Parts: sequence; C-alpha cells; structure tokens
Amino acid sequence: MKEDEKNKVLSFLLDIADTTKVFWWKFFDWLAVISWSYLVFVSLIAMIIGGILGLGALLPLLVFSSIMIKSLAGGKRRAEMAASDAATRADVEALERRVLEAEMATLQAQIEPHFLFNTLALIGQLIETNPEQASTVHTHLIKYLRAALPQIREQGGGKLGQQMELSRAYLNIMQARMQERLSYKIECPRELEHAHFPSMMIQTLVENSIKHGLEPKTDGGHINIVARQGEHEIQVEVSDNGIGFDIHANDGIGLSNIRERLKVLYGMKASLVIETPETGGAKLTLHIPD
Repeated sequence: MKEDEKNKVLSFLLDIADTTKVFWWKFFDWLAVISWSYLVFVSLIAMIIGGILGLGALLPLLVFSSIMIKSLAGGKRRAEMAASDAATRADVEALERRVLEAEMATLQAQIEPHFLFNTLALIGQLIETNPEQASTVHTHLIKYLRAALPQIREQGGGKLGQQMELSRAYLNIMQARMQERLSYKIECPRELEHAHFPSMMIQTLVENSIKHGLEPKTDGGHINIVARQGEHEIQVEVSDNGIGFDIHANDGIGLSNIRERLKVLYGMKASLVIETPETGGAKLTLHIPD
C-alpha cells in the first residue's frame, strides 16, 4: 500500500512538473513576441495589484526577471519561433503543391482517354477515305503521347521544349480534324527549350483557344504560340484570331486551374494575363519566373 502511495505522489509531482514546464514555455514565448511598451504597461498594472494585495517583493522580482529574460533571450527565441513558423509554412506549401499536382495528374488522366478515343476514331475514318493522312495523324498521336506521358508522371516538372512539342503534336491532330479551318505557328528560342516550365499549362491555353475561339468560328482561324525571355521571367503567349474572349466572364475550369497552380507553385511571382486585341481574338500570356 505504501508503495502505491509513493507511486501516486511521484506521478502527481511529475504532472505538476510537466504542467509547470508547459506554462513556463508559454510565458517565455509570450515575452518573446510582445512589445516593450506592452510589457512595461502590464508590469505596472501587476505591481499596482501586487501592492494592493500585499504581495511584497514577489511581483517586482517577477517583473525584473521578465525584463531580464526578454533582454537576454527574447530576440533569440523570437527568431526561433519565426524560423519554426517559416518551416511550417514551407511544409504546408510543399504539401499543397503535391496535392495540386496530384489532382492535375488525375484530371489529365481522365482527359487523355477522351482525346485518345476521338483521335483513334478520326484515324479509323481516315483509313477508309485517306489512308495517307491516317498514317500522318497516327504519327502525330505517337508524338503527342511521347510528349504527354512523361509530364503526367513528373507531376509539374518538365521543360519548355517538351510543352511546345506537345502542343505542336496536338495542333497537328486538330488540323486533321479541322482541315483548312486551322493554321498555327510556334516560336521558341533554342536557349529556352531546356528551361523548367509547369506541365500542361500551354496545352490548356491552346485547347482553350480552339474550343472557345476557333471551333465556334465558321472559317476557323490561326493560333500563334510565342515564347520569349523577359526580365527574370519566361513569357509564353498563346493568341488566336477567333471569336474573342469575354474578359468580364468568369474563368473556365482550365484557366482557373492554371491560376491556382501558379499561386501554389510561385505565389505572386507568376501570373496569367488575358487580353483582347483590337484586331479581334484573344491573347493569353503566362509569366513564369526563371
């Protein structure tokens, strides 16, 4: 029985020690972050209350200790807390990036079969009417898949040259569907081909141009893709002479996803700019920090 009582007393003392430790560190952290003016104000109030209650030298000693602790260790503790918060934010942002890229990979995996089946159906039709063109579309489809699959696996990685080749293969396939209603031009300096660039963003803009700009237009139109080196950034412009873009309308799913990915990947350093040229059509420009 005496042994049990000793164990209970020991457990009670350990609980008190743990509680005291928790309160001490909370008090220490509070001292580290509050301003000097606030500490002086709180100290005066505490000393007045201590005088009224007759606590003697206890509160002045506590106030003096608090001032010494803040003077000697407050800066270091504040720096440690700031570093800890920064590390936590970095971990959260990294997790958000991984989640977003995983969602994009899943979405792309859902879109690919739809595009693949449509292209295979087109090849089937062309085999009967134009075998030579069917072979050409088949070649473009292989190029498209070779460019697309590695980017899906890399989930966000990739090179600008890969993005351009993906769009080129896609546009070649769309040309087979739209015939003379679609023409395009791609310009990418050789020195930018190996620059890092988020996957599928250019492709999304190209698909948006065709779906909302050129396909609804009776005589189709032209798509121009231009990559250029800006000041501390890479700019990729996708423009068309289609029916135009309503800048007052809400972004579609594709453009909203691009904005969200840019925010997660680069914060405020990247942007998607949408313009409506006076000559008609639409111009969408990606600004990616290099």
